[in-house]
Amino acid sequence: MAGLLEGKRILVAGVLTEASIGYATARVAQQEGAQVIVTNFGRALSITKRIVKRLPSEPPVLELDVTTEEHLATLADRIREHVDGLDGVVHAIGFAPQNALGEDFTGVPWGDVGTALHVSTWSLAGLVQSVRPLLANPASVVGLDFDASVAWPAYGWMGVAKAGLESATRYLARELGPDGIRVNLVSAGPLRTMAAKSIPGFAQFEDAWDTRAPLGWNLTDLEPAARGCAALLSDWFPATTGEIVHVDGGFHAIGV
Repeated sequence: MAGLLEGKRILVAGVLTEASIGYATARVAQQEGAQVIVTNFGRALSITKRIVKRLPSEPPVLELDVTTEEHLATLADRIREHVDGLDGVVHAIGFAPQNALGEDFTGVPWGDVGTALHVSTWSLAGLVQSVRPLLANPASVVGLDFDASVAWPAYGWMGVAKAGLESATRYLARELGPDGIRVNLVSAGPLRTMAAKSIPGFAQFEDAWDTRAPLGWNLTDLEPAARGCAALLSDWFPATTGEIVHVDGGFHAIGV
């Protein structure tokens, strides 16, 4: 039986350790028949190159710093060295300086806020624009979100960056829809990823999900979020774009 992503060419931007949604999505995509390319940059690039050897099939690893214009400008040509087009893109990229997280929201200088917005929000549009010549019709772009409809403890300016990401997704869906390109987000519940380790007071999220998620929630199980991404990358959501799919055990739907 053919896999859900049989024959599809997928770029997963932002793969670090095995404890990352990007890595889990790359693994599920390969298991479902996709040809995968992954990215990271800087000192983390060597870690990524080691980690991807544990995937079912070792994928090409490209360097991509979304704040470096040259990396974005050359990305399509570097991808062409491995595949002749893309059927899907996963944006698993996010970063905020440490002082942009926590409870001192008004005390964070613009330089640090700007970094968070550049990497975590604008980069979705920047990535899409850089690979747009390669995107098939139809194609699917999937980003990773954390529900930005409310203010969270300790999340600070990353919460604002995620709100911007949600808005950017709608604008990208509007622009790219006529070309057959869908743009959606997977809003996962809290997971013990590398990103989570940088959030002060992360235990507050753990405690809240333990008591309110009607389906329950496993903080170390990346599979549900990865499968959500794979489903959106597949042909099974042909008329869905500008959407936020919650993979959070149902937490978002439940009051106090």
